[in-house]
Amino acid sequence: MIRANLGAYLALNAMAYGLFLVGMGVGLLRPELTAANAVSLQQDGTLELVTWAMSSTWLFSLIILAVNTVGLSLVHVLLPSAIVPFGGIAVFAFWTFDTGVTLAPINEVAALTMIPHSLTVLIEFQAYVLVLLGAYRLGMSWLRPGTVGARTRRQGYVHGLRQVGRLSPPALALLVVGAIYEAVEIIHLVPLLLS
Repeated sequence: MIRANLGAYLALNAMAYGLFLVGMGVGLLRPELTAANAVSLQQDGTLELVTWAMSSTWLFSLIILAVNTVGLSLVHVLLPSAIVPFGGIAVFAFWTFDTGVTLAPINEVAALTMIPHSLTVLIEFQAYVLVLLGAYRLGMSWLRPGTVGARTRRQGYVHGLRQVGRLSPPALALLVVGAIYEAVEIIHLVPLLLS
């Protein structure tokens, strides 16, 4: 499916990584935005949950996996795209930019943390790009059913959902690998770098 949609796949990659890097650049230029995002994570309880979950690598991995699969992939990308064509792509674009701002290496600790975390970003963003490709194919099949051999928009929609289903297993596999690595990285690798 990637070969058949190579242009869209490459464009989604460019969007995901590009907006992340632009967000980091904005965070570097405006460190008060990065600080505000950190305060927001503390106020909404995210930081407390992360600290509690870090007591176990496996528990932390499961929480990361749940957030990335249910919270981001399903609720923020696929669900909006199932209601409004390409809606989840727009939501993800905002999330990616905001994440870049949040992770901007505005000090030595943040810069050192990003060394091992760069691999997490690479793995998880590839999973998200597969989910985004599914959202793109759903939107195209829905809006232009004739391009997938469907006679009606409803048939195109169902065809698009099947394509989402085909892209979901490899995306999930990448999210599992990413969650395990991210937990190991945050609990074990980052403290070694900072010591």
